[in-house]
Amino acid sequence: MFERFTERAVNVVSESQRLAQVMGCKEVAPEHFLLALVNEAKGVSLKIFRMYGMSSEKVQPEIAKYVNISSKRYENLTFSYAYKEILKHTVDLASKSGNNNILFEHLFLSVINDKNSNIQTILEHFNFDIYAARDILSKLVEKKIKRLEHPETEDTVEKNSFESIYEDEALSGIFDRAVSKLSAKGYEILGTEQIIASILESQDSDLVNTIGKYGVNSETFDKKLAEQQSRQSEYEGKKIIFTPNAFAMMNTALQTAKELGSSVITPEHIILSVLKNKRGLAYDVFKALGVNAEKLSEDILKPIEKQMPETLMIMKLAKEEARRIGRNVVGTEMFLLGIIAEGTSDAFEVLNDLEITMKDARVVVENLVGYGNEYFEKEIIFTPRAKKVLERAWLSAKKSNKQKIEATDLLLAILDEPTSLAMKALDQLGADAVEIKHGIKKGL
Repeated sequence: MFERFTERAVNVVSESQRLAQVMGCKEVAPEHFLLALVNEAKGVSLKIFRMYGMSSEKVQPEIAKYVNISSKRYENLTFSYAYKEILKHTVDLASKSGNNNILFEHLFLSVINDKNSNIQTILEHFNFDIYAARDILSKLVEKKIKRLEHPETEDTVEKNSFESIYEDEALSGIFDRAVSKLSAKGYEILGTEQIIASILESQDSDLVNTIGKYGVNSETFDKKLAEQQSRQSEYEGKKIIFTPNAFAMMNTALQTAKELGSSVITPEHIILSVLKNKRGLAYDVFKALGVNAEKLSEDILKPIEKQMPETLMIMKLAKEEARRIGRNVVGTEMFLLGIIAEGTSDAFEVLNDLEITMKDARVVVENLVGYGNEYFEKEIIFTPRAKKVLERAWLSAKKSNKQKIEATDLLLAILDEPTSLAMKALDQLGADAVEIKHGIKKGL
């Protein structure tokens, strides 16, 4: 379920689990959900809570009236039936709103509409106007969908080869050790802390040496981990699964690997994803050890960027092209501009032989997507179609046993999407898919 949740939505679920454990509850209830929303609220959502004088300090005592609190910390928490019903309702709500992603606002709407818990009683205590908040949040969801509108945003992302990462040589040993740690602790859900602890056991690794400069090694990590609050877990049969934070971490690591031009996930990508997501016990340990996340990320990226994989450069240039026209969305058309701007790959040579220039390509792309008003402070995101193309390029490189995704893999993946904006741009530039494929084969 959590693969459709945005980072903020996952954070709310994780925060509700943490709150339930801190309060000594046996299960995560809808009331914890409400308090988690208050704690994680930003922007308009935060203003709504402030409008009714709702803060963490004021809401928690009200929550405490309706949940069973004890001084004991329960290690293995489950979601209550009412909590799971809210999650199901949230998924339905997101689908009806026409959004493939589950936003913070979707969770907010589902929680305040819930009638199977004490939430509405708590809201009444603060004179919270559910109908007014519902109207604001619904409009905000619509606005968010429109703001991110791009001709390729209607696409759905094909299921990625997430499970294949366990087979990669770089990670197989790490996951074996992580599962052993899991069993030793008696847990059933693989968390960020087991994965990172296993990475740190690779004594001869350059990555471990880099992290060690920040005072993080296997010994200090384990010691600081023991000082952290007990983890919370959700059981699902007897199958080993990821916690929401570990699932988000591994998905971010997979996307990071692709964007850095790698056809395999490495420990570097996992560490980078922990530092980017800023959630989970592993990150809590790094933070407790005083690690500067931004600086460590830069140090890990330096040797990767020195190798300058073609796709890494293309991704950087694609993002720059998006920013140039005031967009915070990268579609396949930006990938095309990135290939041309990179200027040294075999894919570029094929396009160059067809007399496709950067100047002409920019004009065509600008006419297709127009200028936006999303500037540099906005995080650059990829359209579902762009993610699909990157996934296919990644799979193509893996199939060919390449360590890096090459520009030709990316261009061939674009050609497999005949209705993409990149293909529309190529068509307007007078290029044909058949002759591009012929050029690539000739180059190879």
